Amino acid sequence: MMSKTINIKGQLLSLDEPLVMGILNVTPDSFYAGSRKQTECAIVDRIETILHEGATIIDVGGYSSRPDATEVSETEEKQRLETALRQLHEHYPEAIVSVDTFRSSVARWCVEEFGVAMINDISGGELDEQMFETVARLRIPYIMMHMRGTPQTMQQQTHYDNVTADLLKYFSLKLERLFRLGLNDVILDPGFGFSKTLEQNYELMRHLSDFRIFGLPLLVGVSRKSMIYKLLGITPEESLNGSTVLHTYALLQGADILRVHDVRAAREAIQIVQQLKG
Repeated sequence: MMSKTINIKGQLLSLDEPLVMGILNVTPDSFYAGSRKQTECAIVDRIETILHEGATIIDVGGYSSRPDATEVSETEEKQRLETALRQLHEHYPEAIVSVDTFRSSVARWCVEEFGVAMINDISGGELDEQMFETVARLRIPYIMMHMRGTPQTMQQQTHYDNVTADLLKYFSLKLERLFRLGLNDVILDPGFGFSKTLEQNYELMRHLSDFRIFGLPLLVGVSRKSMIYKLLGITPEESLNGSTVLHTYALLQGADILRVHDVRAAREAIQIVQQLKG
């Protein structure tokens, strides 16, 4: 079987061993309070923690995508992102930085101004028709997530004939467009928690390995999400153990990148699963 790689600024990043993407939220309203970082000091502390605990990628977000999140203007999104991106660009030039945005103008600004290495789009190009052309022109890896509607409306759009089959069709149509534009470095994210019920999230997780049919890297973002804390009757703050269980299951199903709040726990899960696989 051929090794999976991502082209990061001309260097091939191997996915022979799964990677951890550490979350850096520069927002006041992310669902997990422990991940909200807004002051420069808090941002630097979080960057240091993510890197020290062993993440390969830092994913910076300036627009909370939790259900019913407040709408944020492009100007405000850029202002939120700037402090973190400036710190990363100036003081951590070796770090691989991803930006979580669905706006093509923000994506272009992040890449051109701060050398961001990849774009993580929760809308799969649905909320900005220029996104596909923009990332193809920038020639950077693109994380394409599945979501219906917007963060404000997504939980009203959870009807599927078959959630796994519908997502496979969705990705195949999107990939055809991206490949025609010449973009080869695409990472797929099924979008756990986005326009899906609790039951549908677990149905998708059971069938995660089906998405390997595309031969592309798979990213899983379930860290401290409601599919854990609503099932267990706990809070996001109490959901680390449940997150680790799901991360372990996802790794056994073929996940290549774990997007997480708790980097050390995810790295340990990867190390143990790799040992089990031999």
